Formats: sequence, structure tokens, C-alpha cells
Amino acid sequence: MTQHTMADRIVRYGELVPCKTAFIDAHTPGSDQKENFTIIGGGVSESPDQHVHIAIPHGFNIGAAGQPPKCRNSLHDHNTAEVFFVLSGRWRFFWGRWGNAGEVVLEQGDIINIPTGIFRGFENIGTEYGMIMAILGGDDAGGGVHWAPQVIEDAADHGLILGENGKLYDQKKGQGLPDGIGPMPVMQSDELAKRPELTTMDVVPNHVARFWDMFALSDSRPVNVIGENGILRDKPGFEVYFITRGSAVENLESHRFPSVLMPVRGHWRISWDGGSEVLAPGDTMSVPAELNHSITPAVTGEAALYQIKGNADPAGHTWKG
Repeated sequence: MTQHTMADRIVRYGELVPCKTAFIDAHTPGSDQKENFTIIGGGVSESPDQHVHIAIPHGFNIGAAGQPPKCRNSLHDHNTAEVFFVLSGRWRFFWGRWGNAGEVVLEQGDIINIPTGIFRGFENIGTEYGMIMAILGGDDAGGGVHWAPQVIEDAADHGLILGENGKLYDQKKGQGLPDGIGPMPVMQSDELAKRPELTTMDVVPNHVARFWDMFALSDSRPVNVIGENGILRDKPGFEVYFITRGSAVENLESHRFPSVLMPVRGHWRISWDGGSEVLAPGDTMSVPAELNHSITPAVTGEAALYQIKGNADPAGHTWKG
């Protein structure tokens, strides 16, 4: 069995390895400048070029998307939860069969738990390169990505074909579908009809939390953002907490399942028996199950951090309690 050191469990922002051919829209104009990152777990990339930083199973996946201004990610959905928080930039999230059923704009630190069963996309509407961090339910991330029919059709017009095996084949590189492998079937009208057209008011009140609202609530204890008792009430196979200087965990704590720490503002010191590390915004740290550790700001000034905890809940569709 491979033994992982704590150093193996930290991915620095500056060391993230991007993949520019991760998904079917990698050649489609308007989406062809995306960078995708798989930080923890296998992720949902359709490309063999995707680099996985930490392959240790956690019960959920951590990834990221980096995009320049006016670059968008095409309409898709997953079988399990897809949660994003904004690390940098200004982002518009949109959803529905054609991407016009509803939308919301998120700023740094805001978080969205996108309902399962609807097509969703996002674009950087800021003026500089931006990054959003992603949490996907399950070790297999819900079995991949389901694309809106027009996305598959547009991709084929620009040389990319998705096989029924979930792999991409680039005609610009002389690749074609292998013998015995057909193209990924396009969703038919009966499948599309099962996907609700949720409005902005259907989604935002129950699926979006704003940074400054959470900041105000976290002056004495961590805020349960996503969970059975969270401000965004759901059971996606993990829980998300928001921690600031006032709610920092100075005493040692441990968890039954692995957890992940992701600063969004300020520098944070993570200490455990035998060592400590300082995390900056954009860094990601995997904390093993049952490890006693503390979480405290490393310097003065504003500080905020997301903590993702695994649990025993199945990573299924968005839960309605």
C-alpha cells in the first residue's frame, strides 16, 4: 500500500497543471481557451492529457476551471452534485435546455450548489483571468458529463468527437473513432423533457450563498454552508463549511472521513502532530481521516477558508428534505 506524506496532500496554486483539451468544447469558439484542473480524485475529464494531482479517494472530487474574460464552459450536467466557489474573477452561471432559463452572477468567495438534473454552464464576465474551484460528488464524479445536444453537434463541426466510451477523439490530430466504438448518443426529446427549466428564483434562494453573508455569520463558529443542516440544505455526499478568523479552529480536531481545506482569502496555518504548513488562496490540502489538526490564520488581516468534509451519505441527486 502506498504511504502518502502530508507533503503529498498539498497542491499549491502555482503548481497546478492545466489541461486545455479536457472536454468536448475544447475547439469550439468561445470555449477554446479554458483550462481545467483535476486536483483530488479522477475528475470527469474526457481527455487522457488531464493531470491528476492527488488520486487518493475522498468520496468526492476537487477540481477547478480557469478562464480568460468572455470564455465560457458549455451546457452540461452530472448525475451527482457540482458545487463551485469563486476564487477570483466575476462569473455568470446559467442553466436550462438552452442556457436561458435562469442565471446568477457570483463574485470572489460566493458559492453555488447547482441542482442536479439541469444543464448548466458558466462564463468569466470579468476583465481578467479568473478561477473557480469545484466539488463533485462521489469518487467517480457521477459517471462523467452529459452534454446538451447542441454542444456535441458544435464540437463535431470543429473536429472533436466524443465516443460512447466517454473518450475524446480529435480529428485535427488525425484521430477517429476506434473500431467497435460509436459516437456518444445525443439526448433525445424524452430524456430532455425530464430536465426541469428552473428559474433564477427557483435556484438562487436555495442554492447560492454570498461571501459577505457567510462572513457575517462566521464570527464565532464555522458556518455549515452545505449539508443536512446547512444554509444550503442538501446531502450531496459531502459537507461544506466556511471558516474565518473569528471561527478558526484553534483546538485540535479530527474527522471520521477525509477532509479538504481551500483558502479563499488570507493565509492559513494548518498544524498537526509533527508538522505544520501555511496555505494561501488557491492552495488545496487533503487532511486524512482521524488526523488531529488545527486551522488558524497565519497572518493578520482578512481570512476566509472553505472546509469540505466527507461523510457516509451517498453521492446522489440533489436531496430534498
